[in-house]
Amino acid sequence: MGVSPGRSFLCTLSLIILLSEGYFRWVEAEHCVWYGECSEIEKHPDKKYNCNYTGPPIPLPSEGYDLLTELCPGYDYGNRELCCNVDQLKTLKSSLQLPLQFLSRCPACFFNLMNLFCELTCSPHQSQFMNGTKFNETNVVEVQYYIGKTFANAMYNACQDVEAPSSNMKALSILCGKDAKYCNATNWIQYLFDVSNGQTPFPIIPIFSDVPVSGYTPMNNKTYNCTEGLEDGSGPCSCQDCAKACGPKPVPPPLPPPWKIFGLDAMTVIMWISYMAFLLIFIGAVLGAWCYRRSTVMSEYGPILESNNPLSLNINASCCETCGERFENALRTVFSSWGSFCVRHPFLVIWCSLILVAASCGGLVHMRLTTDPVELWSSPTSQARQEKDYFDSHFGPFFRTVQLIITTPLNDTFIYSPYFGGSDVPFGAILDKGILHQILDLQLAIEGIVATYEGKNVTLKDICVAPLAPYNNNCTILSVLNYFQNSHAVLDHSIGDDFYVYADFHSHFLYCVSAPASLNDTTLLHDPCLGTFGGPVFPWLALGGYDEFNYNNATALVITFPLNNYLNDSVRLGKALEWEKEFIKFMKNFNNPNLTIAFSAERSVEDEIDRESDSDISTILISYAIMFIYISLALGHIHSFRRVLVDSKISLGIAGILIVLSSVCASLGIFSYAGVPLTLIVIEVIPFLVLAVGVDNIFIIVQTYQRDERIHQEELHQQIGRILGEIAPSLLLSSFSETVAFFLGALSNMPAVRTFSLFISCFVSLLGLDAKRQENRFDIICCAKLPEGPETKTDGLLFRFFKKVYAPFILKEWVRPIIVAVFVGILSFSIAVVNKVEVGLDQKLSMPDDSYMLDYFRNLSEYLHTGAPVYFVVDDGLNYSSPNDQNIVCGGVGCNNNSLVQQVYEASLISNYSTIAFTPSSWLDDYFDWVKPQSTCCRYYNTTGAFCNASVVDPSCVRCRPMTPSGKQRPEGKDFMHFLPMFLADNPNPKCGKGGHAAYATAVDLYPNNTAIGATYFMTYHTILRDSPDFIHGLKMARNLADNIITRQQLSMFFTNIHVFLVYSVFYVFYEQYLTIAYDTALNLSVSLAAIFVVTTVLLGFDLWSAVIVCITIAMILVNMFGVMWLWNISLNAVSLVNLVMSCGISVEFCSHIVRAFSISVKKNRVERAEEALAHMGSSVFSGITLTKFGGILILALSKSQIFQVFYFRMYLAIVLLGATHGLIFLPVLLSYIGPSVNKAKVFAANQNYVGTERERLLNY
Repeated sequence: MGVSPGRSFLCTLSLIILLSEGYFRWVEAEHCVWYGECSEIEKHPDKKYNCNYTGPPIPLPSEGYDLLTELCPGYDYGNRELCCNVDQLKTLKSSLQLPLQFLSRCPACFFNLMNLFCELTCSPHQSQFMNGTKFNETNVVEVQYYIGKTFANAMYNACQDVEAPSSNMKALSILCGKDAKYCNATNWIQYLFDVSNGQTPFPIIPIFSDVPVSGYTPMNNKTYNCTEGLEDGSGPCSCQDCAKACGPKPVPPPLPPPWKIFGLDAMTVIMWISYMAFLLIFIGAVLGAWCYRRSTVMSEYGPILESNNPLSLNINASCCETCGERFENALRTVFSSWGSFCVRHPFLVIWCSLILVAASCGGLVHMRLTTDPVELWSSPTSQARQEKDYFDSHFGPFFRTVQLIITTPLNDTFIYSPYFGGSDVPFGAILDKGILHQILDLQLAIEGIVATYEGKNVTLKDICVAPLAPYNNNCTILSVLNYFQNSHAVLDHSIGDDFYVYADFHSHFLYCVSAPASLNDTTLLHDPCLGTFGGPVFPWLALGGYDEFNYNNATALVITFPLNNYLNDSVRLGKALEWEKEFIKFMKNFNNPNLTIAFSAERSVEDEIDRESDSDISTILISYAIMFIYISLALGHIHSFRRVLVDSKISLGIAGILIVLSSVCASLGIFSYAGVPLTLIVIEVIPFLVLAVGVDNIFIIVQTYQRDERIHQEELHQQIGRILGEIAPSLLLSSFSETVAFFLGALSNMPAVRTFSLFISCFVSLLGLDAKRQENRFDIICCAKLPEGPETKTDGLLFRFFKKVYAPFILKEWVRPIIVAVFVGILSFSIAVVNKVEVGLDQKLSMPDDSYMLDYFRNLSEYLHTGAPVYFVVDDGLNYSSPNDQNIVCGGVGCNNNSLVQQVYEASLISNYSTIAFTPSSWLDDYFDWVKPQSTCCRYYNTTGAFCNASVVDPSCVRCRPMTPSGKQRPEGKDFMHFLPMFLADNPNPKCGKGGHAAYATAVDLYPNNTAIGATYFMTYHTILRDSPDFIHGLKMARNLADNIITRQQLSMFFTNIHVFLVYSVFYVFYEQYLTIAYDTALNLSVSLAAIFVVTTVLLGFDLWSAVIVCITIAMILVNMFGVMWLWNISLNAVSLVNLVMSCGISVEFCSHIVRAFSISVKKNRVERAEEALAHMGSSVFSGITLTKFGGILILALSKSQIFQVFYFRMYLAIVLLGATHGLIFLPVLLSYIGPSVNKAKVFAANQNYVGTERERLLNY
């Protein structure tokens, strides 16, 4: 079958047409769209339009070869026929400086980007994918650029992860016109070609397609993935610049599950079961003992009591009992002699005591009171304190902060509808323009505050942080209003007509929160977002109360004024302090009904602590006055109404109190002589402690004397000497036990020993004088005498109550088991909640309850959206000029996978666990980008060698490094140190955004003459930390990360001598104590208990079992204190630990006197001995400590200081209540069950000493 001639002709004609069309399109592909530069652009006088040219490509002049090789090496072949000349290449280089500096960290990313611009500018095939759409005479004023979607997506994918180290953010956040998370392939390229970005001279309209459109074939050149190396030998991008180059994302370890048994808290279940088991065993033992006693009646003394010969008591005395009796007898003899001497020579003793006190108190002239929070809460030898000192000495102290958190009582929200389309955007009331104007007025007024220091005016500019000084002296002000250059006019700037507003502060705000570093927003306003100080204001620093990244929903504005801090410059520091003082005064007087302002200055905390100390003086004095009045009145034992003025002990009580206070003053004076600074805690706690020790001793001495009867022919000095010989060992036991406990518990300036010696000496002399006065003279009015008359001596009411009512009831057969069950139950509960006591100190508690700082702390917790800066510091010794050592630290191409920057970056990927929020800013990586020869950043004058800033136009400025393969590598050796000082002095500018002066001026500690590098730091931020547990966890995780960096480096074959010496943040010094607070608490309390055990054993005559009982009781009190802390929301911290150590010492007072009275009792069984001990010593303990402290403690509840209310009122009250209940209820019952057996040697000695005397009758009283 053949083909018809007509059909054959049509086919031939069609083929000719197709071939000719292809030929003409091929010819067309050979021509350009433009060539060369023509007229200047009116809006950008420094830029020019390209010339309209549709001819074939033209060979590039030889002077452009190097530039072509640098920018577009793909065209560096043959005769280099291109659609651009040398001027266009120079313009291309100038326009790409910013992307070059930020994206060249990732070679694949930058190669793809250069491909995009090289094809646009110079491709000999321009007409295939470019279409000139608008012309002005000879100028091309608008073009369409057809770009393959595949190419665009590949370029974006290679660049999306590239970091901008100096700002802790993605590079696309700077280069895309919005936050990187909102950036994609299309809107990024659209922004790059938008005239609003300040770099593009005329509109270039990108059209994305992978198939031909309108006869144009989209540019779809080869791209490189960020995991690929380039043909020129450049390696793949680093992990932090290319997520695909990383291994699996780190997975945080799972949180340990809560310890549960049967679905309930394990400790609760264990203690409940243990308590039930104890009750069963205890009830069984009590019933068994009761049945046994019913069938057998036997005393402790056994058959010995059947003998009428008291000497028989010594028959079975053990060696330990004998030694104990002899030791106690020696103490009794010494104290009796000393007491007798003091009574016989009272004025000599008193004068000697006064001289000693006066000499010691002289040291108060040198007293220094510490109110610096760092000094108060951080030991100079602690790791955090040493890290702070190291950081301050190498990089300067962290800047001082003046901050305002501003909200509004107005609840109005308003809707912004973008003119050019898009969904409506709700704005919070705080972002109303009228409110913003009022806030700007406030901000400008603060900038205008003038203080006076040493007769000279001090303004904000004198003390503020100005990172670009001296070229730009504007202060750093982190405020939303800096998006509007702190100007009312810019805030009011809008573009529109009579009908519509095209752009105003709404659109500018929305743009700036997405691209805070932009110099030109993409709206019609074209206003900059960069702050007047030359740096970006990140929205999370200046806004609060928003959700996720919806900054327009913010309910608070945060304005921060960073001020310079000074380590050893008292003059400049004084200026800052005075300005802050004026700022606080100004803010306290500021009033605006539309604004609610919480504010703080760096000095605020210390000022408020000072004010708190002053305001609490009256409360403390009232508390002491109540205790003094009670002591003065309660010491007296009135036998009859006519002897009221004789039997009262007001003068003796006042004298005893003065002795207590003088011992405090003497102790503080001695430590002031030694240069030991005093703290608020010492001044507030020590008097309470000494009163607890001293007042109890006063009551025991006086009441023992009041209950004693003088033996026939015994003189007063002999009676008081004998009484002192009997009770002084007990006083020594309690005082010395407390002293050792406090000393080992770190309260080393406790004056308990001095207190005891003054009591034994001075007070006994005063007691002798008062006893002589009491014979027939009135108290206070010593000159007046009481007429002779019949006298009857009676026991005191409290003593009779304890002897006749209380002691017998407590020790009843059926009461004792109930008491044991109740106290063991309370103990079990307390053990169950010990691990639930919160650790830390809410910073609000350290402020008075009327402090302006309370509002600030509350707002800080509620509104702040960023954490504190954290610095990873590399110690001196790393050789940064060596590539191997560079790789240990840096985070860019070629750096180790376990480098410091890389490991911190990995930690930031699991920020919820690590508390590290961002990739660290790395001066080293930015320096490598800055010094690259492709960049215009690093230049110097070839005549002088001085640094030439990128913004300088001078032909004598030449690049630092040659455009050779070696020149493109990182600087090493001398080159590294030669250019580094230039980098650290270079201010960022539109031509070079990598200048290191603003970001890194203090990050590198250079040796003298810039010969080497010492310590350096790499900064990032913590995540939001709101309360003590958050801060403690943040510190712990940061230190774990630092330790892990060292460990992984040591395991690396590249390890040389890196040492991450410290990880530092400003809050670490306050929270470090909590990392070991549980261990410190257990250690301090254990050591104190051990010390009490040793002292009690020795001073009770080597009675081990008595010492064990004392320690058991004290341990129960301490454990129960934790139960009270959990119930009353008292956290464990330095203050509560001091109170716990104090509780350990004071508990000795509640226990030791009763245990010693029990041990020397000669009653026939434990119950009777416990009853006697409770009757004789219980009343003194109750009146001497319990009632004395109650009045003073209750007054503390009225204190304005929250720390007083929580840690002193609550804990002191718990100490007294627990001590009194355990000492006066539980301890006698415990002694009645398992108290030590009678010391037969002591009983024998007592009977032998008093046999045949009237005292023998009194022993059986």
